[in-house]
Amino acid sequence: MKLRSVFDASVIKSEFESAGINPNFVIPIWKYVIQNPDCVWDEIPSLPSAAYSLLHSKFKTLTSSLHSLFHSSDGTTSKLLIKLQNGAFVEAVIMRYDTRLGLCGGKPRPGGVRSTLCISSQVGCKMGCTFCATGSMGFKSNLTSGEIVEQLVHASRLADIRNIVFMGMGEPLNNYNAVVEAVRVMLKQPFQLSPKRITISTVGVIHAINKLHNDLPGVSLAVSLHAPVQEIRCQIMPAARAFPLQKLMDALQAFQKNSHQKIFIEYIMLDGVNDEEENAHQLGELLKTFQVVINLIPFNPIGSTSQFETSTKQSVSSFQKILRETYKIRTTIRKEMGQDISGACGQLVVNQPDNKRTPGTVEPLRDIEDLHL
Repeated sequence: MKLRSVFDASVIKSEFESAGINPNFVIPIWKYVIQNPDCVWDEIPSLPSAAYSLLHSKFKTLTSSLHSLFHSSDGTTSKLLIKLQNGAFVEAVIMRYDTRLGLCGGKPRPGGVRSTLCISSQVGCKMGCTFCATGSMGFKSNLTSGEIVEQLVHASRLADIRNIVFMGMGEPLNNYNAVVEAVRVMLKQPFQLSPKRITISTVGVIHAINKLHNDLPGVSLAVSLHAPVQEIRCQIMPAARAFPLQKLMDALQAFQKNSHQKIFIEYIMLDGVNDEEENAHQLGELLKTFQVVINLIPFNPIGSTSQFETSTKQSVSSFQKILRETYKIRTTIRKEMGQDISGACGQLVVNQPDNKRTPGTVEPLRDIEDLHL
């Protein structure tokens, strides 16, 4: 019988209840496993005897393992290649930000380095976005909630994780129940992350967006919009055909009305496709009634056969200026991290990274946390 992850919350709590074991013992088990990831069940102190028997027969401390670890040349990014129990691989990325360099109100922020973990929710992805390496893999399988949480467990051995973004491999809202359960685990002991420091990204799965605030109040929503009109969205994001732009905007309006939270808009800049001044005005008109932060993302190469090119710095700057000055919309330009280990946005695909690129100049970075301000 396939053993389940001890971090599959609903499964272990159900098994404990069925066996007459108080499910409150799950929290100290998680805490012990996090602190002692190579432990065996009998080493965990003060559990009922029935709990040891159940753990041995049905659960593993960790069903996944850290197969490989790659560090960017500038030290800001680490990519974890994680091997699952079924032999498949997913990737997670740790991004480190020095808050003493990220300026806020003209002054350095206190605190030093903080880390954000980019988590995967699926093996591969069925959305098929033409600018994304993960989409080239196709969809393989959903991760269980435990496999999602285990990415945080592995990463926590390397850094003190403060923020979580579901922007890794897969469409999180296509694995809705597992993602919701995993986030609920992250919000409780022993992780105790704040909901405002967890962001779930989606290409626009409307029916799931309509449920998200009720199921995960306080958790942030990021939308991979990438185009201001439906025609361009369908051209570069085939799944957009199932999520018409106007219906998506209606869902976002309802989400914002209920949550009173900013929505993060992800917008990849593709030369000659969606980066013209006309596109900036279309985007501004589309979003001018929302409270949003637009994050302009330079396109990251995903191989020599890519049909796209990165927008020029001048095009990105002009695009940002229109959104800021004409429409008064807060707009940032993402400083890409981890390109030299294929760990940047859109580059996550299970392969070996190219370590031959020459690192660029290190600039002050802003974290997703800063965008809430």
